[in-house]
Amino acid sequence: MEVRTVKDQTTVPDVKNLFKQVMEQPERMFEMLEVDIKRQAERAVTELMKAELTEFLGRGRYERESEAEAEERPNYRNGSYRRTFATQALGELELEVPRDRNGEFQSQLIERYRRRESSVDRDIALLFLCGFSTRSVSLVSKALLGTAISPSQVSSVTGELAETVEAWRVRDLSRFDVKYMIVDGVQFPMRTGHTVEKIPMLVAIGVLRETNQKVFLCLQQGSKDSARVWREMFKDMKARGLDPAGIELGIMDGLSGLEHVFAEEFPRAKIQRCQVHVSRNVIAKVPQKRKEEIADRLRDIFYANSRPRAKELYSQFHEDYQREFPSAATSLKNSIERCLTFYSFPEEEWISLRTTNAIERVNKEFKRRTKPMEVLAGERSAYTILSFIALKMEQSWKSAPLGAKNLPVLQKFTQNS
Repeated sequence: MEVRTVKDQTTVPDVKNLFKQVMEQPERMFEMLEVDIKRQAERAVTELMKAELTEFLGRGRYERESEAEAEERPNYRNGSYRRTFATQALGELELEVPRDRNGEFQSQLIERYRRRESSVDRDIALLFLCGFSTRSVSLVSKALLGTAISPSQVSSVTGELAETVEAWRVRDLSRFDVKYMIVDGVQFPMRTGHTVEKIPMLVAIGVLRETNQKVFLCLQQGSKDSARVWREMFKDMKARGLDPAGIELGIMDGLSGLEHVFAEEFPRAKIQRCQVHVSRNVIAKVPQKRKEEIADRLRDIFYANSRPRAKELYSQFHEDYQREFPSAATSLKNSIERCLTFYSFPEEEWISLRTTNAIERVNKEFKRRTKPMEVLAGERSAYTILSFIALKMEQSWKSAPLGAKNLPVLQKFTQNS
């Protein structure tokens, strides 16, 4: 259905015909109007490009030139060719692109090799970065963007945005005054060559001194069990401007190699061992029917209102279980001092310093957002997608600084207790 126009004015019979069609199928009204607007847009863009060619040649379609002008500028119109161009608002347009005999004319409105409006490319990239696989983006692109995009085209158009995200991942850290650092790792299925393997990704989050806001410091592929990899990661952060003298505390999961390297790279910092990881290790060494009992005793120790009280409860735990569960008692003994480091810091921050939960939540979000993709298509793809997720999370952290005093429910509880 198309409304014909005369000198850009819709005729009365055409309006009546349009009205009749709409009334016969009112549910298709917007579809009919959209088709007409799309066709008029195609005609309008084509006419603009023709006007461009006229300007380029310096004369109108039927305007003759002098012999001197013809010798100086021997160029003429040479018909047109059809091409498609995808737009965000109207979908795919069918255009008639005029051309000149010498092949010198190039429209500034529609670039020669560009097939989509820049906003369409942007939306394709955002869908991909938000967790859609290239295949999924391809499947929904016609409905959401008005044009079908192949998986290979999706990969191609994400390049520019990927460069921006990568620049953020390796950004300068000298402007951040970091006092605490939380480090951990997570694994993702990733394609390496012709196989799929579980590849670890290491994450470091910093807490700013003045605002208690969390920021991402590093996102790096590598084994969490390798002291060498952790050292390279810490050195990379320092090379990007992180001040090692400002770090007061490192929160981590108890890997001996990690703690040793951290202590060497940040000699002024103390170490807090994640109580969740320690509790899991202790509980794993007792029978199933006693796990809840041990978990309650550990919770009493770790959530005591002071270090002396925590040490007192630990001593009682060790006395009660060292003979019955020697492996569990020894496991806790080896970690207890570094599990209680948080008591040296402001009380309102204790709830956030006991564990690596900040990174656990990041890992959970990473996995949730990448689940539809099933497999990450290599290291570069992993950095692009995970860094984009991290960037968005960091923006949300601006309204949720670290510490109990920033959580209304906990603040109310502490005031009433």
